[in-house]
Amino acid sequence: MSATASLAPARVGRDGALRLRFERRGPATVVAGCRYTLPLQALAPVALDDPAAVVSILNPTGGVVGGDRLSIDIEVRAGAHALLTTPSATRVYRTDAEDAVQSVKISIGPQATVEWVPDHTIPFAGSAFRQTLDVDMDATARLILVDAFSAGRIGRGEAWQFAVLDSAVSVRDQHGWLLCDRLALRRPMTGKAPAWDGLGYTESHPYFASIAVKGSFDRERFTADVRQQCSGVDAGRIGVATLARGGLLIRCLAPSAPALIDTIETCWGLGRRALLGLPPLALRKG
Repeated sequence: MSATASLAPARVGRDGALRLRFERRGPATVVAGCRYTLPLQALAPVALDDPAAVVSILNPTGGVVGGDRLSIDIEVRAGAHALLTTPSATRVYRTDAEDAVQSVKISIGPQATVEWVPDHTIPFAGSAFRQTLDVDMDATARLILVDAFSAGRIGRGEAWQFAVLDSAVSVRDQHGWLLCDRLALRRPMTGKAPAWDGLGYTESHPYFASIAVKGSFDRERFTADVRQQCSGVDAGRIGVATLARGGLLIRCLAPSAPALIDTIETCWGLGRRALLGLPPLALRKG
C-alpha cells in the first residue's frame, strides 16, 4: 500500500440495502421475502384492521449521513396490497464530503396496490441529499405516493441552509410515462441566495410535499374533495393537476410540520376512499 493511499480519509457513510416482496395469499397480503443490510431495516408488519400489509422502514442509526448509499427495492405481486411508511421523519445530517444518496425502486403487479407514505425528510444545515424514486406499475395497478420535505430544522432557524436537496420521482406503466418530477435545490456557493420565501418559491411555507394518486377513480370529485377539505388547513397552499391515463398530482405547501402532516393525511385519506374504497388509516405513530 502506498503512503498516499494509507493517508486517504476513511469513508464516513455506509451501504444499506432493503428488499421486500409482497404476495397475495387468499384474502391477505403477506411479506413473502425480506432481506436487509444496516443502516436499513424493515419492522414486522403491523396488525391493523385493513387489507394492506403495513410495514415500517427504519434507519436505526438515527438518520442519514454524508456518504450513505441506501437502496430500497419493493416488489408487490399480482393482487397484493402493501403500505410502506416510516416510524418518524427522516433526518439528514451535515456533511463535509460526499452526498447521501437513496434509491427507491417499486414494482407493482397486475391489480396490485402500493401506498408509499413515509414521514417527511428533514435536511439539516450543510446536508446534501439525493433521492430517486422509480415506480414501474401495471396499467391495472393502483398507487398512492407521498414525497415530502421540510426546509430544515425550522425551529432552530436553519431553513434553506442545506447544501443540496434533490429528489426525482418517476412513474411508468407498460404504455409509457405517467409522471416524471424533479426537485433540485442547491445553496449557491457565492452570491445572493434565492428568496425561497418569495412569490414563485414557497411563499414563507417551509414544508412541502407532492402526492401522486394513480388508478381508476372519479378525478373531478376527488379534486373537489381535496380543495374543499384542505382549503382551511392552517393557511397552507394546495394545487391539483391531472396526470396521463387516470391519475392526479397534488402539490402542497405548509407553514408548519403539523399543518403538513394534516394536509398529507387528509389527501391520503381521500385517496384511499376514492381509489380503494377504504377509510383513512391511523398508523398510531409515537
